[in-house]
Amino acid sequence: MKNILLGKRLCDFQKCLRTDDIDEVGDNRHLTFFEMLGNWSLGDYFKEESIKLSYELLTDVLGIPSEKISVTCFEGDENSPKDIETANIWKECGIPEERIYFFGKKENWWGPAGETGPCGPDTEIFYDTGAPKCSDECNPSCDCGKYIEIWNNVFMQYNKKEDGTFEPLKNKNVDTGMGLERMIFLLQGKNDVFETELFAPIIEFVRKNSALPEDSSLRIIADHLRASALLVCDDVVPSNVGQGYILRRLIRRAIRHLRKIEYNVDKITDILEVIVDSLKEMYPELEENKEKILFEINKEKNRFANTLKSGEKEFNKIANKLKEENKDIIDGQHLFRLYDTYGFPPEVTKELAEENGLKVDMEGFKKCFEEHQEKSRQGAEGVFKGGLADHSEITTAYHTATHLLLESLQRILGDHVMQRGSNITAERARFDFSNPEKVQRDVLDKVENMINEQIDRGLEVTCEEMTLDEARKAGARGIFDSKYGEKVKVYTIGDFSKEICGGPHVTNTSQMKHIKIKKEEAVSSGVRRIKMVFVD
Repeated sequence: MKNILLGKRLCDFQKCLRTDDIDEVGDNRHLTFFEMLGNWSLGDYFKEESIKLSYELLTDVLGIPSEKISVTCFEGDENSPKDIETANIWKECGIPEERIYFFGKKENWWGPAGETGPCGPDTEIFYDTGAPKCSDECNPSCDCGKYIEIWNNVFMQYNKKEDGTFEPLKNKNVDTGMGLERMIFLLQGKNDVFETELFAPIIEFVRKNSALPEDSSLRIIADHLRASALLVCDDVVPSNVGQGYILRRLIRRAIRHLRKIEYNVDKITDILEVIVDSLKEMYPELEENKEKILFEINKEKNRFANTLKSGEKEFNKIANKLKEENKDIIDGQHLFRLYDTYGFPPEVTKELAEENGLKVDMEGFKKCFEEHQEKSRQGAEGVFKGGLADHSEITTAYHTATHLLLESLQRILGDHVMQRGSNITAERARFDFSNPEKVQRDVLDKVENMINEQIDRGLEVTCEEMTLDEARKAGARGIFDSKYGEKVKVYTIGDFSKEICGGPHVTNTSQMKHIKIKKEEAVSSGVRRIKMVFVD
């Protein structure tokens, strides 16, 4: 019954987001978000029929000339033989030997998804654009753009065992994938995917409204904001972990390129309007989630814009100093400072560095990041006994107010804001946080008003114990490492704040008086201090 309902021969289409190629976007073929078309054989046809079906569709149905097609096959290794069978089938189809290439597992092998499981060789199908060869050795494995991959047929014929050996599968399967966007531009005779109706309206709008339009930046902006809009539709929001970090990285890279071509970043929602309008027929969810898309991406723009200008200025100082010293590597400490203080994802700094002929020390960045996590964890553990003068009602209220303060600062200034320390007495709360520059009085007034609004709302404050993974999934702010122990306390203040903390807190914000920010000053480079008091 299962085989009757599902079938052994399947076709599908699915939305995909490829994160490995984010830094490659900007050329004429790479995308982050794309539509994957595929066909499957579950224990039914195998290599011969799969390849001949693909060849028939490409040549007889879609009209692609056979002489434009080149293919690659698995060259074999110590675990599995050279895939001569696949090469011979291609020859039967009419692909000559000089257009059949053999490569290793990096190019022509799929799986397993984990350490063990189904896997096997694949054959990739490439379209020859007619561009000149980049060298005498030019072939489909080059990234020069002459050959564009349009289809991949995976032959799952082995099972990788725990001891690392491979055994043949009893039931062999086929899984293929064709990129819709690439196939569209080939069939329409365009030069690249960005000339098709999927991207052209977006690119033309940005081009017309930019002072210095440049093709690579226009492609990055169109791809990244299109992908971001569809991610928001799937309830992903910008953050520093998991899917949220990918979204943040896409938005912030797009914003940097908008500034680079002198587009007014404050009008980013105009681009999103074009994206929704031009793609809503294909993706109705864009229209359905339009307000959420505009809100989330504009909010992230505001967070990043607050520090982008000063961050770029800091980067230029670092780059100029390195050049004066005849050095070409930005070390891990500078990378981390740009991330921690200015909200620059290391990938953004890497791109800036490459534009200036510099390299970055990513391993050094990882080390600095891990050291920062450990210090933050130790600080969080000591907040209860070290940050409060006592456990009185007034200091408990001040401690709760620092949670409202941190959340307000992050919402208004950006997620680069992190707590750097606190000291609470019965007379006042002193709160240190990361920020690259002085916070002006009008911004402090916004922070103050946001805190007092939450106090007036009478929000319930609740505490739950959960695992670190549960806290992360619940959206709690904190340092996520394994050194907290099995359980952590997560304090939630209504719909406003959720944070890992040791306590203590009031049970409702109505128990607190209004706050007044009395002072904002520098503590050290990149660290500011706020002094706030309760007022009647």
